[in-house]
Amino acid sequence: MTLTREQMLVEMGISPIWVLREPEQAPAEAPAPAAEEAMPAAVAEPAGVAAAAGIPDGPHPEPVPALADGSSAAALPAIAEASWPELERRVADCRACPLGAQRRQAVFGVGDPNPDWLFIGEGPGAEEDARGEPFVGQAGKLLDAMLAALDIARGDKVYIANAVKCRPPNNRTPETAEMAACRPYLERQVALLRPKIIVLLGKAAVHSVLHDDKALAALRGKRFEFAGIPVVVTYHPAYLLRNLPDKAKAWEDLLFARRVLREQTAPELPF
Repeated sequence: MTLTREQMLVEMGISPIWVLREPEQAPAEAPAPAAEEAMPAAVAEPAGVAAAAGIPDGPHPEPVPALADGSSAAALPAIAEASWPELERRVADCRACPLGAQRRQAVFGVGDPNPDWLFIGEGPGAEEDARGEPFVGQAGKLLDAMLAALDIARGDKVYIANAVKCRPPNNRTPETAEMAACRPYLERQVALLRPKIIVLLGKAAVHSVLHDDKALAALRGKRFEFAGIPVVVTYHPAYLLRNLPDKAKAWEDLLFARRVLREQTAPELPF
């Protein structure tokens, strides 16, 4: 049986329906320190000494540091240039933080590869870790109901991902270092997907994408940007399952996001 939009909203616990009345940018990351300059020729070893030791003449390259997973840091630029299949492979093979050693499988994401909407959650739970797809438990059912109330659905102009790709132990909140290790993958996903709007679900997603630690209540109803794409903040569905009265606030956030999306895609008038 097909439910009407009003019935979907009632199922979400949002009734009656309110019409939302019309009513910062994250600090830039510090640039990476420049590589140390090569040793001046004036203090380099004499050519004869180098030759005797079997060392070729000329400047010697700096050793390449290793990542936490034992791979070379020189591989990092490849993430920013990876195709979608290569990015999936790199995520599946990643051991850049301890979560990679504890997971069953990495949870890359799911949905339309050409989306209007990109929803970013915090990290996989036990069911997601087992099935390899984000938001498949009770929180996922609520998210699907929220999407249906907007007349959209996962896989249809919607892509769903997480701030970290591996399950944290006991479903705890991802730590800062874990989100930092996954951030290059998430950035590349955004670059390849090129969504028209991003919705951040929960505080960990906000911290990962916007580097903002303010309370969600202070961030709701505002438009942010990431890589030139508008960003809206709302509560994580798992939080809403524990705090039912805030479902109405989440619905307001989704209406605000839809309005931002429509403003983004509205054609410019020639005058």
